[in-house]
Amino acid sequence: MATQILVRVDKDIKSKFQRLSRFEQKSVNEKICELMEEYVRDHSIEDTMKSLWDEMGESLKKKGYKESDVEKTIRKVRSGR
Repeated sequence: MATQILVRVDKDIKSKFQRLSRFEQKSVNEKICELMEEYVRDHSIEDTMKSLWDEMGESLKKKGYKESDVEKTIRKVRSGR
C-alpha cells in the first residue's frame, strides 16, 4: 500500500528536478520513489550482511573448506582448544 511523504525543497531544486525527471520521461513521483528504493537497497544492513556472509562462504569454498570444517572449527573454538 502506498503512502505519502511531504517534503519541502528549494524552488530552484524543485524546478530542476522536475525538468530532469521529464527528461527521463518520468514523473517527479516516479523518480523520487526510484531514488528512495535505490537508497534503501544500497544502505540496507540486512542486504549488506547477507552479501558479506555470501562472500565469506565463497572465499572458504575456493580455499577448499566445507560446511563440516566450519562446524568443527566452531566447536573447537568454543571448547577453548
